[in-house]
Amino acid sequence: MSRSPLRNTDVLVAGGGLAGLTTALFLAGQGVECLLIEGARERPKLPRILGIHPRAMELLRSLGLEEEIRELPTTRALARNSGIVAAESLAGLEQGELGEKYVMDVSTPLGLLSPTSWCLCDEGELEELLGVRAQQLGVVLRGSSTLLSFDQADSHGDEVTAVVRDSDGGTERIVKACYLVEAGGTAGVVRDTLSIPFDGEVLGQYVTVRFTADLRAELGDRRFLMCYTVNPALRGALMPLDNASEWLLHVSYDPDREPLASFTEERCEELVRAATGVRDLQPVIAEVSDWTGEARVAGRFRDDRVFLVGDAAHVMPPSGGFDAGTGIIDAHNLAWKISAVLNGWAGSELLESYDEERRPVCAATVEQAVLRAKDRPRFLGTDSGPVSSDLVEDPLVWFNPRYRSSALTPRDEGVFPGDGLWAAENDGRPGSRAPHLRLRHGGSEVSVHDLFGHSMVLLTGPDSEPWKKAARAVAADLGMPFSVYAVGTELTDLDDRWPELYGVTAQGAVLVRPDGVVAWRCADAPIFTTNTLRALTKRILRLDRPAAREER
Repeated sequence: MSRSPLRNTDVLVAGGGLAGLTTALFLAGQGVECLLIEGARERPKLPRILGIHPRAMELLRSLGLEEEIRELPTTRALARNSGIVAAESLAGLEQGELGEKYVMDVSTPLGLLSPTSWCLCDEGELEELLGVRAQQLGVVLRGSSTLLSFDQADSHGDEVTAVVRDSDGGTERIVKACYLVEAGGTAGVVRDTLSIPFDGEVLGQYVTVRFTADLRAELGDRRFLMCYTVNPALRGALMPLDNASEWLLHVSYDPDREPLASFTEERCEELVRAATGVRDLQPVIAEVSDWTGEARVAGRFRDDRVFLVGDAAHVMPPSGGFDAGTGIIDAHNLAWKISAVLNGWAGSELLESYDEERRPVCAATVEQAVLRAKDRPRFLGTDSGPVSSDLVEDPLVWFNPRYRSSALTPRDEGVFPGDGLWAAENDGRPGSRAPHLRLRHGGSEVSVHDLFGHSMVLLTGPDSEPWKKAARAVAADLGMPFSVYAVGTELTDLDDRWPELYGVTAQGAVLVRPDGVVAWRCADAPIFTTNTLRALTKRILRLDRPAAREER
């Protein structure tokens, strides 16, 4: 078998799905060279409607993609869809709607919490859009390639050597990269090579039937996300793809008792008729596929120069719509740290904080998805138990996880209200997402989140001169990008919420990382402003230890 060399790259990303593409996009947007290989797929994907929750949409917005995403065909078709209902069948008696306190309807206005909102989109359409943008930013896409093996044990300890096979011709290529990010393309190979456990549980086995049938009359003016159908012939779930003729039907099954092959075209037609309640319906069965509902979290998200994001790091049931967004946030958290290290303005130990921050939050998010899945029988009337007290409301999961890591200053003293990893209030404390502010900047309305992404950002009150002087000195000393914005002078706080949300005075300041996470805050300007800011910045970026900087 022939083997040929391939030029080195900064980061090799394995996995061409949502997590892999966004990892490459966030890296490329910060000048990091990326090679993305998709990995082998056993069969084409069924259409899958993703719920991209508001925090994840904030991050896609930072790539300048929000408007294009909302113009995707499926996104436009499903723009008004919300809610989960239960019914005897699509044409039969509706039995109720999921309306528990922990659920926030996707159509609920979020103006005080976020500059954006929920988005429903087809996974394939979104991935195609992301792939085009990635290539525009210089990402090299090799969709037909698969990671075979890799080795971190080179003589200098400063690169990963990977063997990649092109599935078209079978040619094996050697790729040398500073870092390898596994995003689900060959997750088992990477985790097994590194002996990383992937513990969890199987929640169920399912068959998905994609079919075509004009059901506009039976659907009427309803616009739901999913309709659970409960009748003597079937317990399933219908999901519209276009609110007209394109549909998915999910049915649970036991593969030990009934193999996938038993779901013949005739049987699937009968299942569709039972779910829709239209006895003489003649659906066209387009595709039948099986999948496993699982909840798993990797034992660690980092091993030296290898990182796990998205499905490689965690899998969860779709209940709650957290899975896609969680992978996007992984990618965003990791990308700025790799970029900062490669560009020389952070120490390599900053990368330790990826696992420190994301793994606990991802494990807690997986738990929330599982709790929602286990609450469905109660909603469907097959379980009379109460709602679990461990369920956390949707907005807290989206916006209010709180990190604890070496890339943050110690928490403010005093009570930090909330339960576990979820803060009750998004109040600007270190380790939390910077609270949304509506601002006027240069004649345009922006969100505070539009200011983040490529540098450390210092938000100050109107008395900003000491902080500006300090930031200029620190940026020059450390050779790093540093932006300063004064709320009350350069930025107009349209709702007058800056002091309340961020807990500072007119002389105070808040240091925000490129991922929009508050790293430090100071209620009033200290006497030695420059020394204080320099020391804190070096600590956060792990430049406070000998030989902290790593050459590219």
